[in-house]
Amino acid sequence: MPRHSSHPGGASRVRRRALLGTAVLTVLVAVAGLAAYLTRDGRSHSANPAPPPSSPTASSSPAVPSGLRARHRALPVPPKTHDPVTYAKAAADALWSYDTRAYSQPDLRKALHGWLTKESKYADPASVDEGVPSPVLWKRMAANSQFAKAKVNEGHFPHAFTQALQEDPGAITQAYVYAVTVSGKQSIAWKGSPAGGAESRSATVAVQCRPGHSCALVGVMPSVAP
Repeated sequence: MPRHSSHPGGASRVRRRALLGTAVLTVLVAVAGLAAYLTRDGRSHSANPAPPPSSPTASSSPAVPSGLRARHRALPVPPKTHDPVTYAKAAADALWSYDTRAYSQPDLRKALHGWLTKESKYADPASVDEGVPSPVLWKRMAANSQFAKAKVNEGHFPHAFTQALQEDPGAITQAYVYAVTVSGKQSIAWKGSPAGGAESRSATVAVQCRPGHSCALVGVMPSVAP
């Protein structure tokens, strides 16, 4: 997805995302060291290539790269699962995939918000919005018919998370929020783009999986935890 770190209100969003890492993990494991790790300055999940500076005319545009040729992508729908790793991998796929040919920026934001837990004290929609281009940037992308597909390779509980749970296994029972680190690749194409490789992506997401309920997204951590 194109770079868009210059959103208006970006600083406030960063603060809210930092609060997510602190508040959720404090509830989750009550371990200050883990919360400090996940909220420190570090690798952001929103590093994305920019769209081409200008679009070639339709008559001169080559075909979409064969690796990305597909029907228009539907808006992401959350899976029904009780497995936090499975859910986190699906959430990463949703966050790293988009199709400006098929829907609008507000439609994508609304769809992604539908993944969030209904427990408002845990949900952090601002951290999800950070991964969606601004309306102005989306318009530029749409002019180039830009779209992206994700391939999720792996998901796991970060080491610090599992260690904290070992130290206090009962802490999870308050909010049932799990930290999951997901890695994969994102392939981007647009009108007139040459065939190219995929960019590696990774993110640590917070997922709530209460017993007897399907999992839901809490938010995206500000740093990637190994």
